[in-house]
Amino acid sequence: MAPRQMKVLLVVPPSRSTVVEIFGTGGPPLNLAYLASALESEGHEVRIVDSLALGYGLRELGQEVRSFDPDVVGITATTPAIYRAYEVAELVKAISPDCVVVLGGPHATFASSEVLSDCPHVDVVVRGEGEMTLCDVVNRLARGSGLKGVLGITHRHGGTIRHEPPRPLVKDIDALPWPAYHLLPMDRYEFEGVRFGVMLTSRGCPYRCIFCSSSKLMGKVWRARSPEDVVEEARLLAEEYRIRELEFLDDTFTLDMRRARRIADLLVEEGLDMNWSCSSRANTISEELALRLRRAGCHSIYLGVESASQETLNFLKKGITVEQVLDAFRALRKADLNIVATFILGIPCETKDMMVRTIRFAKKMNPTLAQFTIFTPYPGTEAYEEARRKGLLLTRDWSKYDTLTPVLKHPYVSPREIMRLFYRAYLSFYTSLGFLLNAIRRRLLPFLIRGLKGIITALRNYLIGPPG
Repeated sequence: MAPRQMKVLLVVPPSRSTVVEIFGTGGPPLNLAYLASALESEGHEVRIVDSLALGYGLRELGQEVRSFDPDVVGITATTPAIYRAYEVAELVKAISPDCVVVLGGPHATFASSEVLSDCPHVDVVVRGEGEMTLCDVVNRLARGSGLKGVLGITHRHGGTIRHEPPRPLVKDIDALPWPAYHLLPMDRYEFEGVRFGVMLTSRGCPYRCIFCSSSKLMGKVWRARSPEDVVEEARLLAEEYRIRELEFLDDTFTLDMRRARRIADLLVEEGLDMNWSCSSRANTISEELALRLRRAGCHSIYLGVESASQETLNFLKKGITVEQVLDAFRALRKADLNIVATFILGIPCETKDMMVRTIRFAKKMNPTLAQFTIFTPYPGTEAYEEARRKGLLLTRDWSKYDTLTPVLKHPYVSPREIMRLFYRAYLSFYTSLGFLLNAIRRRLLPFLIRGLKGIITALRNYLIGPPG
């Protein structure tokens, strides 16, 4: 029997977002757009509500639920936003008790049993890569059959929580339909009057960083789309949605340097009127590749530096050397690319002096922008398992797992001192002469002034709560 058409509502929960508070907008929820396109290809009716982009609270979201009257509601949430996802689940059940509530995302994937125990309003957790799994769930529900045996889910079954076997990853990601951009408020994603979009050209990560769950979420085998398919999707965004700024969300866009060159060459050949940015690693970039990317419209590269100490990089299992970081900076500067570098404070193996050295290293290297975060052991990471086993977690209040708050007992430095170093890092970097001269040269001051206003607002909300 063919499944009946189901109505599926996919939701980004209302929540505070530091990115939105600082820059006034966030990016499109690509994960939900991929799920939506997969569901539409199965004949289901889908709607996406991006609460962040639309400025929705629970009241407005409730109105969407009432008007659409979905059979299934899918909610995505990161670790610090998980409680907001629970609130959405409770809201949905209050409006429509028979609606099936599905939760997905990295936190739900690695804490699936806990999610179902903590939130009685969630019926199913989709673990890991979700397109095929959610389609399977919705098709089963459409047929009126049970969910037992659906690979990749954790669900309620006969008064117990049942953990089904994992689902194999999609091998050919070119075969997946492109994200359902038509279901998103694409006109809401803009900054300084420029529309921007996001794309994903690969999945999986072969590296073993202890603070990252990507390789467990999407697999250690790197699966890449063809350059031709990537550029065709970019053309769609440029021509149909007037996107002029694009960010490739791959963990490492340059992992296969030959493929990255091919994408860059195709972008040049197609003449797309679009600027873009991507992430790289210190060991997957060269001067020649950087120049090729720059010619193709790339203006910024995100680079995970993390620490000035080789000992720390080894502890993190980062798979790079400090010398490679120096070489990468030289290559990116030769290509006149903006460098957005990330640094981590509060890493368990580091003393206060080592953290101070990282702050000084950031100033010395003088990237275009620096992002400092506090070491946060997310569920699913090696760091989390180690901390849980040793009883080092200061809290399991997931809202504090925002990379702005110490949540780990540190052997050498108190949480208060880590916070002092965190504020010192931002203050010393963004008031340094080298940074200011670089910002003037690159005409970043208007952007930074707006960002600074947002940072002040975000810090005020973080420390004392939003006004009113």
